[in-house]
Amino acid sequence: MGKSKLLFITHEMSPFLELSKISEITRQLPQAMQEKGYEIRILMPRFGNINERRNRLHEVIRLSGMNIIINDNDNPLIIKVASIPAARMQVYFLDNEEYFQRKHVFTDKEGKFYADNDERMIFFCKGALETVKKLGWAPDVIHCHGWMSSLVPAYLKTTYKDDPTFKNSKVVYSIYENDFEGEMDPDLAQKAVMGEMTEKHTEVYKPGSNSSLYAGAIQYSDGIILAAENIDEDVLNYVKNSNKSVLDFESAADFENYYNFYDEIVNEELAHVV
Repeated sequence: MGKSKLLFITHEMSPFLELSKISEITRQLPQAMQEKGYEIRILMPRFGNINERRNRLHEVIRLSGMNIIINDNDNPLIIKVASIPAARMQVYFLDNEEYFQRKHVFTDKEGKFYADNDERMIFFCKGALETVKKLGWAPDVIHCHGWMSSLVPAYLKTTYKDDPTFKNSKVVYSIYENDFEGEMDPDLAQKAVMGEMTEKHTEVYKPGSNSSLYAGAIQYSDGIILAAENIDEDVLNYVKNSNKSVLDFESAADFENYYNFYDEIVNEELAHVV
């Protein structure tokens, strides 16, 4: 058997973009897992404040050229890649001029949450899975970080559940402190539908608050990691009532426990069969 494959999907990672604790974890954890024998891939958006020249990003022509449909509109997806030489890891960046080429990440210069953050999230989640398909690389575990990747678990368990690339993949979701207040576009649930999904599949994501995005990700994930100390009480209750495998905050401080947790998630079905 070849190496187990581990995919990280995140909206930030050091040294490319450092907004919160997520950037540290998504830099250190993949390297730790690579040293344990995992084959690693990392995907994140190419936000406008990521310096292409300094970080030596270049376009991957064979992966670019797809269109991601949102609200009946075709949105071109450009894929770029950069390496972290010290870790021998490649990071793939999803780019789109309309959604990501801005000076600020999630809020404008006045600090107002972008009105189209819902579409930016949908574009990123759909684009990430389509990119992995095009890579022809079937991950054993997909580990999502942050609210911007919160639709990935839903897509994996619905639209992509029988796709050869993902049919054996397990999805793990890390919960952090709430990053934003307020709500997204009220049409989020309708916009997020793809393939044979209906709004019933995305209903949990309403009303588009940080907590409801986490709730949706929890519902569709195979395992949950509590990656912050001060997690919203409603989110913690949702985790508690989900009956999912959980790695608690204290245990998440040690990367060795992530390795064991991934192994547990991957082998859960085998244990049920036995």
